[in-house]
Amino acid sequence: MQSSKPMHLPFFKRLMQQNRRRFRYFLTRLETVKPKGMDKLAKEMDKEVWAETDCLACANCCKTMTPTFTKQDIKRISAHFNQTPEEFSEKWLYKERSTGDMMNKKQPCQFLNLKDNKCSIYEIRPVDCATFPHHTKKNFTDWVHVYKQNVEYCPATYKLVEKMMEKVGKI
Repeated sequence: MQSSKPMHLPFFKRLMQQNRRRFRYFLTRLETVKPKGMDKLAKEMDKEVWAETDCLACANCCKTMTPTFTKQDIKRISAHFNQTPEEFSEKWLYKERSTGDMMNKKQPCQFLNLKDNKCSIYEIRPVDCATFPHHTKKNFTDWVHVYKQNVEYCPATYKLVEKMMEKVGKI
């Protein structure tokens, strides 16, 4: 069992650089081999991971990634700011050309307080933020492409993949 100390960002970045190849290989193999019981294993490991992870020590997702804002997210958040969805979108978001997704114009996220790594709209944050890093989606192996991306940014995903590698072994 690993230490329950928070994984600070500089340490995480070094670890990821050292293990990137090994993790990507493991995740790529999961896509093709698709071992049975991965959903159950992911759910169990997810609980362990969150007992060891302090998001406020990192907030790398909010600093380096942007969520996708759904129409419902935009309505909810714009209402909070007494703006129309159009006003909110024009001020804070852009439409991604290839997907049509609405994303933050800037990084780090405009709603992140960089002093304490807390979200100023936490209670009404986008669904993408609320479900990040998506560890317990059904059909785990169908979402491996997401974990390949998130493992680069999220210490919790890093820990999840590390634990899975220990549990599943070579595949």
